[in-house]
Amino acid sequence: MSALDAVAILVREDGGFVISTDRARLDLDVIHGFLAQQSYWCRGIPRGVVECAVANSLCFGIYGDSGQQVGFARVVTDFATYGYVADVFVLPEWRGRGLSKRLMRAVLDHPALQGFRRLTLATRDAQGLYAQFGFTTSRRPDWQMERFNATVYGDPL
Repeated sequence: MSALDAVAILVREDGGFVISTDRARLDLDVIHGFLAQQSYWCRGIPRGVVECAVANSLCFGIYGDSGQQVGFARVVTDFATYGYVADVFVLPEWRGRGLSKRLMRAVLDHPALQGFRRLTLATRDAQGLYAQFGFTTSRRPDWQMERFNATVYGDPL
């Protein structure tokens, strides 16, 4: 059994919305649809890649009062020292209600994500949101490196 399989399902009710780590509730059509068609970071991503990413990450869905998925976030982690927050979104028609803040609070409060030395993320346009939760630019950018393939899902943006 992996550490991911051992993580208890978290359900948090917050102002009429439910945030849950229950994979059975995730709507892969919504998640893939947003990521492939509306995101700037992985436009064109194949559904199979999204399915694999979801299967191997701690995922958070946020759901409206009729149970429809309205947002998503996932954390890639070893559950011991490091986590990478990825694919955070709230559907456009649900924005302006503080849901991204509620979602990030649920991620950061999750018991399995405590005590890490480093939690990272990448964003082009939401630095203000993440700064509210203690994220800053890298303390040591001279230590960080990456291999980036801008065309893996098709033409780069």
